[in-house]
Amino acid sequence: MSMSKERFLAYTDAVIAIIVTIMVLEFKAPHGYSWESLYELRHMFIAYVMSFLAITVYRNNHHHIFQLVEKVNGKNLWANSILLFSLSLIPFSTARMAENHFASNTVVLY
Repeated sequence: MSMSKERFLAYTDAVIAIIVTIMVLEFKAPHGYSWESLYELRHMFIAYVMSFLAITVYRNNHHHIFQLVEKVNGKNLWANSILLFSLSLIPFSTARMAENHFASNTVVLY
């Protein structure tokens, strides 16, 4: 019994949705009510936008590639697991990069 393409893509979409949710949860509410307190979050916001766009590109390309796949097999499952593992590290590297104001070593990790 093999997994259908639709189920495979639904699983991947669900994991990616969780990854994006974890990223947005890194935003902490500002301590003040002024515009300056929002401005202090600029590094996190920029890093979030960059990461969201990167994840969106991966997701869209994944869907385009799977238009060509006829049957999900073990190689597809392993390749997808490696992709999802890599994407699951993005919230950590995004937060680290933003909290350290895009220091060069954090950008390299990202």
